[in-house]
Amino acid sequence: MADQGTAVIVGVGPGLGISMARRFGREGFRVALISRSDARHAGYLADLAELGVHATAHVADVTDRSRLGVVLGDIHKEGPIGMVYYGPGSTQQPVPITDIDAATARSAFEWVWPAVDVVSDVLPGMLDRGKGALLFAGGLSSVRPMPMLGHLALAAAALRNYALTLNAALAERGLYAGTLTIGGLVERGDIHAMVTADPARFGSADGHTLDPDDLADTAWGMYRTRDRAETIFDAIGV
Repeated sequence: MADQGTAVIVGVGPGLGISMARRFGREGFRVALISRSDARHAGYLADLAELGVHATAHVADVTDRSRLGVVLGDIHKEGPIGMVYYGPGSTQQPVPITDIDAATARSAFEWVWPAVDVVSDVLPGMLDRGKGALLFAGGLSSVRPMPMLGHLALAAAALRNYALTLNAALAERGLYAGTLTIGGLVERGDIHAMVTADPARFGSADGHTLDPDDLADTAWGMYRTRDRAETIFDAIGV
């Protein structure tokens, strides 16, 4: 199998992040994991090693621009970056859309700016090689009004537009960008664990979950065929 380069998983977690690492690792990518803590890294690396995937793990908070740049530079030294998946979620609590001011709205974009920083670091190398892909995970509030998510919906819409516009700009240059627009609880993820542990508070998750392996399979299909820049996953309903 030809060398696919390194698949960088930004914001790896026990749900979609590790599923993306497994899926792209199976296709011949080296894998580099990035998360804000190394607490789970040993388990992730052991999991990938059992699949025969060469992987490394790195610590960086995506909001720490300097540290993030250093980590991406270290990864690049080990070999060309062939794919980046940007998957960290916002850590903010939503503020009702009717209560926000400009400062509150701007604060939601702390989740978006690191995505732009990641692209600015890895895109020159991809352009030099004439190959590469950028994948993003976003939320359903980017395409459907969801008042309960308040100011966070603004950032979700911006990230979606960024991914789609990148794809339009890069398509003729041999590169690809795409977004997974996710509506539902991703199984095995931290939010899924929190919600299912307290159904009295959050309600039943039945019928509202998504299998991260299915999402990762779809992401691989998007990467391979490049026939669309977005897939919407809706386990919420109208």
